[in-house]
Amino acid sequence: MKYNFQFIYGSAIFLLFTLVARAEPAHFKEEKLNSYLQQVISENKTLGLSVLVFQNNKEVFYRELGVSDRETKREWSRDTLVNIYSMTKPVTGITLMTLYEEGLFKLDDPVSRYLPEFSNLRVFETLDSNDKPILRPIERPITILDLMRHTSGIGYDWEGNYPAKQMEKLAPFLPEKPLKQMSEEIASLPLHFQPGTQWLYGASVDIQARLAEVLSGIDYQTLVTQKVLSPLKMNNTGYFVPGEQKHKVSAIYIKNDDGTFIREPDELVYGLYSSPPVQINGGHGLISTIDDYMRFALMLQNKGELDGVRIVKPETLDLMTKNHLPQGLTEKSWLPSKGNVGFGLNFAVRIAPPKDSNENFGVVGEFFWDGLASTLFWVDPTNDITVVFFTQKLPFDEKLHKGIRKHVYEAFGMAY
Repeated sequence: MKYNFQFIYGSAIFLLFTLVARAEPAHFKEEKLNSYLQQVISENKTLGLSVLVFQNNKEVFYRELGVSDRETKREWSRDTLVNIYSMTKPVTGITLMTLYEEGLFKLDDPVSRYLPEFSNLRVFETLDSNDKPILRPIERPITILDLMRHTSGIGYDWEGNYPAKQMEKLAPFLPEKPLKQMSEEIASLPLHFQPGTQWLYGASVDIQARLAEVLSGIDYQTLVTQKVLSPLKMNNTGYFVPGEQKHKVSAIYIKNDDGTFIREPDELVYGLYSSPPVQINGGHGLISTIDDYMRFALMLQNKGELDGVRIVKPETLDLMTKNHLPQGLTEKSWLPSKGNVGFGLNFAVRIAPPKDSNENFGVVGEFFWDGLASTLFWVDPTNDITVVFFTQKLPFDEKLHKGIRKHVYEAFGMAY
């Protein structure tokens, strides 16, 4: 009899991760996690950080280390305000889905039904011999679902191709541009691909904010405050920090190849802007504390409710946290670097156990996202574990996230 040892090994690994993921930790053993965090600071991997861990709606771990401002020697603290960049996106998704619950749209609605600037889109194919773009008509409209799962064909300006270079020229995200102008400028650009055929991270969530404005008839800043921030008592979260609170904002530091850190110019750090931005963006822009963002994450862990206040229905959150990528979709840009994941509605969602220890640890059913300055959160419904990690480091540090995940789960007694 011949045995398929590869299949047997793979099945054993799957069973191991399944059993491990369902372990019921009796005690959070924080020694190795503390040691790891101290090592991160002592080895100059970042200058300041905080980690907050909840299980079963109870805080089981908090630690802060390092500095939030090296130049003034200000220590990192629990009320340090950080620029969360793309961790704004899940907040936008929840805000938009409150309007879904009100019956104001369906996920398969064309975006152009509400934002007419998206009516006559073209797709970039290639450049001709004279470096002129060859554009094709779209085969189907972009839907709201495409915006929420990043299959719209809308990218960012870092891809290096023709659509990205045109976006860079237009600079739609300048803080003085209102959302309406931003949306119209992005709609004037060619798409990277036909809608629904690839996954590409991009400005789709920024368009969601403009869509929410149009659907609700309320400016987006007021809407996100009414729907999410105020009900959750996220009182230290917003798009602008007034002068008397500026000292709480962490600087952002860029790590050079030689291991030294340089400070990002304060005028480029939106938490340090001297005046409020006009563009209240969906994809980035929120400034928050670790406790505030944990309140948002705990609402997600509790199926859309926190402290008796319901933000979205459980079935809505279930819809948001399941994989919505089309079956057979293979072009996923850098999404596979996050692990064995698909994508829901503004969240990455784990759909299979880690293939091996080289992959970030995670439990099937978890959902998460991160931010440009190396911030991270995840929600693990299987074990009722919720984690928020804050730092302010560029470039984005995936290795740091892997270490945090590893040591958090080891502290819960779950083998890695």
